[in-house]
Amino acid sequence: MATYQYRCPAGTHFEESHPIGRAPEAPPCPACGEPSRRVITAPHLSRTGSPAFRLIDSTNRSAAEPEIVISRIPGSPRRVQPYSSNPSHRKLPRP
Repeated sequence: MATYQYRCPAGTHFEESHPIGRAPEAPPCPACGEPSRRVITAPHLSRTGSPAFRLIDSTNRSAAEPEIVISRIPGSPRRVQPYSSNPSHRKLPRP
């Protein structure tokens, strides 16, 4: 949906949202009811940053092409680290 700006003969400005290409030529003014003319304005470009667009694009893309990350082969034995390299873990009781 696109937002179109209109001005009535009395000078009132108002906006309406319509599908692109289906905006009425002279909608009635909400204040006075007179037919209004469309005002040509600059497009309202989105102000969201590229990280937001990347998130939206990846969300839309994942609906059809899910991103699968496999950390190990299914059915293979899980490799467990026998000890921790963190020095504070040495003080813990051992089984």
